[in-house]
Amino acid sequence: MDQNRIHGKTVLITGATSGIGESCAYAFASMGTDLIITGRREENLEELARHIKEQYPVEVIAGNFDVRDREACIRFMDFLNNRPVDILINNAGLSRGLEPADKADFDDWDEMVDTNIKGLLNMTRLIVPGMRSRNKGFILNLGSIAGHDSYPGGSVYCATKHAVAAFTRSLKMDLSGTKVRVGMISPGLVETEFSKVRFHGDEDRAKQVYKGVEPLSAGDVAELIVFMANRPSHVNILDLVVMPVDQSSVFLLSRNEES
Repeated sequence: MDQNRIHGKTVLITGATSGIGESCAYAFASMGTDLIITGRREENLEELARHIKEQYPVEVIAGNFDVRDREACIRFMDFLNNRPVDILINNAGLSRGLEPADKADFDDWDEMVDTNIKGLLNMTRLIVPGMRSRNKGFILNLGSIAGHDSYPGGSVYCATKHAVAAFTRSLKMDLSGTKVRVGMISPGLVETEFSKVRFHGDEDRAKQVYKGVEPLSAGDVAELIVFMANRPSHVNILDLVVMPVDQSSVFLLSRNEES
């Protein structure tokens, strides 16, 4: 059994109302970490906090705000009143649309850039100074295999995930000489609300993404995130690329046509 090095620590998870963020909340709570969970959907957030507190003897603080709103991020950190955050999981992110660049919707682009890049930057900028002053901590950014490759119709989403990869590497360099660890996880196909959000609620179209494939689950990714956070303090996993066995690249999926 792996040693539990994160028991009693505090983890802040953005985008915790569903998918990988929600699974991370349960996974970290099972390790005895106190939680600060944030998200835009207040009802989901409160329900998650209630369920976790019923199952695990940990503290749960919920923050209902949008990471795109820098002032809201600042107000929430002020509310925390300098409470140390040991682990930051920059999970909030999304994809919108699958149109070619010359036909894409400007609002979709703004939402992806403002959430996937600027929201991540907002939270990192507010939390990392405390980690630096304490000379310890772990920042985990949610990347994607789309941050290692690109595909048609995903120009801006891929660009945001390439930006996350570049920022992760640069942040590690900025924190050189400290004991603060920095990493990212780059999942392939994961069955969450991702495709439903991408296609603006079109569930039938979203289901086609996973047809004939056994994708990763949100729990699979959360388990790996906890693994990364739980490494010894001298071990830094800068990037972990994970795909289902049925996927070999952004483009190559082995589908069972009978499914």
